[in-house]
Amino acid sequence: MKTKNLFIIACLLLCSVAKAQNQQTSRWRFGIGLETGVPTNFNHNRPLLSNSKFELGGTARLQYSINKSAAFTLTSGYYNLFLSPRPMNSPEFNPYGNWYAGDQGIIPVKGGLKLFIKDGFYVMGEAGAGFETRYFKDTKLILSPGVGFATRKWDFGLRYENFSGQRNNYGLVGLRVAYGFGL
Repeated sequence: MKTKNLFIIACLLLCSVAKAQNQQTSRWRFGIGLETGVPTNFNHNRPLLSNSKFELGGTARLQYSINKSAAFTLTSGYYNLFLSPRPMNSPEFNPYGNWYAGDQGIIPVKGGLKLFIKDGFYVMGEAGAGFETRYFKDTKLILSPGVGFATRKWDFGLRYENFSGQRNNYGLVGLRVAYGFGL
């Protein structure tokens, strides 16, 4: 009889602890987003990128809430700059000896700060590195200010992203639509 009572008390305690933990909201969030953008301000030293009119990619973002109005972010993923092939007789010359036949990829790795202004609206700043995956294979410094709106599950962000380094700077105006959840 005593064993049965101890078992019931232990079960009640475990259930109340589990319920209390479920009621607490986690400071951690994870989101998966679709990215699209328009490349801007290309340097004439790289005629390849002046041929890009569209960017599409995907990112994952880990977010840690400091308090109700601020959060740290860590974002990574893949951007693809779609390029039009250049004909062999193109006057634009490739200093690396290859003619451009495919797209340029970039792997961004950025840390940032998201500041919530009011009712889900936020401003955000990120900085990090962008690793080009084709042709030049340079590493770019990324600086990215943005604004957005977030709900419990969805995040809509608009940003300008600048890629600089190796005497070649370019950027993009991008839109991110993401689905997120607490961890």
